[in-house]
Amino acid sequence: APAGRSAALRARMEEQLLSARFRYINQQLYTSTSREAARLFQSDPEAFEIYHRGFAQQVGRWPENPVNRIIRYLRRRPASLVVADFGCGDCKIASSVRNKVHSFDLVPLSPLVTVCDMAKVPLVAESVDVAVFCLALMGTNLQEILEEANRVLKQGGTLMVAEVASRFEDTRAFVNAMAQLGFKSVSK
Repeated sequence: APAGRSAALRARMEEQLLSARFRYINQQLYTSTSREAARLFQSDPEAFEIYHRGFAQQVGRWPENPVNRIIRYLRRRPASLVVADFGCGDCKIASSVRNKVHSFDLVPLSPLVTVCDMAKVPLVAESVDVAVFCLALMGTNLQEILEEANRVLKQGGTLMVAEVASRFEDTRAFVNAMAQLGFKSVSK
């Protein structure tokens, strides 16, 4: 029994350590530019793996993962639509829909990932129908990142943003800023 309690205590401590490291890395991502985030993960590849393990642990506690809602939306739309997934993580969208999906992130968790800064994705202008940011609007250069999404979207394309409300001090201000970039809110 003492060995079992010791193992359980160790497991709880390791989970708390992982949670603390996830929160620290998450804070780093929110308070740096996308270029600085790319440099962080290039210099410490283990940090990205820790971040994604902590992220998956956190999202696993939610009643619904917003990526599943985005997948359901895309499955109801024509398979001919081209999608750009900014901050794709493990490429769940690309592996769940019939659409052509360009998957971008700072580190490749999958062979489907194109590694790049979200403010400079390797796509030509007006080449995608849907741009997705699912829990991926990070960095202090959000305007630059959203302008990049706008650049690659075809005229009349759709920008899908799924983000925790606490990410924004004022959600209305964010929606207004999106309008200034040329986006129209269709649903919220």
